[in-house]
Amino acid sequence: MNHLPLIIKREYLTKVRNKSFIIMTVLSPLLFIGLFTVVAFLSQVNNDKVKDISVLDQTGLFSSDFKSNDTYKYHQLNNAELSIAKDLTKSSDYYGLLVISNLNENQTNVQFFSDDTPSISVISDLERLIEKKLTQLNYTKRAIDISAIKDSQVNITIAQENFSGQKSSKIEGFLKLGFGGAAGYLLFMFIIIYGNMIMRSVIEEKTSRIIEVIISSVKPTQLLLGKIIGTSLAGITQFVIWIGLGSVLLVLVSAIFNIDFSQTQAPQQVLANQAMQNNDVQMQVGEVMTAFYHLPLANLVIAFLLFFISGYLLYSSIYASIGAAVDNETDTQQFMLPVLLPLILAVYIGFFTVIENPHGTVSTIFSFIPFTSPVVMLMRIPFGVPMWQQILSLLIVIGTFLVMVWFAAKIYRIGILMYGKKPSYKELVKWIKY
Repeated sequence: MNHLPLIIKREYLTKVRNKSFIIMTVLSPLLFIGLFTVVAFLSQVNNDKVKDISVLDQTGLFSSDFKSNDTYKYHQLNNAELSIAKDLTKSSDYYGLLVISNLNENQTNVQFFSDDTPSISVISDLERLIEKKLTQLNYTKRAIDISAIKDSQVNITIAQENFSGQKSSKIEGFLKLGFGGAAGYLLFMFIIIYGNMIMRSVIEEKTSRIIEVIISSVKPTQLLLGKIIGTSLAGITQFVIWIGLGSVLLVLVSAIFNIDFSQTQAPQQVLANQAMQNNDVQMQVGEVMTAFYHLPLANLVIAFLLFFISGYLLYSSIYASIGAAVDNETDTQQFMLPVLLPLILAVYIGFFTVIENPHGTVSTIFSFIPFTSPVVMLMRIPFGVPMWQQILSLLIVIGTFLVMVWFAAKIYRIGILMYGKKPSYKELVKWIKY
């Protein structure tokens, strides 16, 4: 293995000195931050615009409830006909017309007219205001003491604790799932992006015939490991630069252009932020912070690094063997589906079984299958997996990686010298037997 450090160094320097690598390393965060800045700017401009809304209250109950603020400016249209109210709203280029009318004594009809589909947050705000007013009127009409109702309400939170005395909560379960899901998804994306980089590297050297000179003095296993490790280090370098450069650019753009990126919100985020105003939700946020500190952070970080690295190396060896077996990227398509299927299966198994029963039969079995365990085990560990299971799963992944490197070296040894012929699965089996 004396040549391995040299191969790793050569592969790493070849990648990081490549013009396209340097350009994409610098350009990718610039493009991403630029796109994100445009979206945030447009969102901020859209949110800064005050929405003018005409209000036609035919019930007379809401004369003092619609008060203008920084977001909405209400225009009362008292005693106006509906058709006239519509024309006035449209000619004034207002956001929309809110009409409140009585169908009968016990039912209130509310309509909103506008040229375009109104925002979810606008409708939610209007509904919440009207609901609050009508609810108070019903309480008063029925002589119901609101304070007595609030005092009578009971909220139950079931305390969770295992037989060893370790406490947990429902929120803690979602937090654990979120951590595991993020770790598994990050591994999934890293394998796809940088696994393809390794495959393309092998194909390029095979096409240029440089490999024929190198293979005369280096064993296929050494060359394969060197390419995998060197390219992986280049990928990690690029990933770290992206994170650092992206963070700096976000701060600079926010400071120079005075853009608040927090205003870039989807409708779901808007509703979530509105819910945060509830005292009960704020208490739950405190519970989330408490649950975070209860997580086995040291175990999570160490396990994430070990399973991330071993899982990536395992799939990288497969990508490298595919690159050695073909002459161009077009021929790789027939081999990509069998590689991606275990990854996709692992993600689905993680999200649809771990959340329900992290220690169930399906979750446990797939956390020991080497092609799915890096993802599934990462999603199980936050829920408290015994250390012996973690170590056994990791050893299985590492052992499978070494076996795959051996198989890949077999394919590598013959595939790098094969040109002009698309290999089939049957031929690959023959190459392994040589």
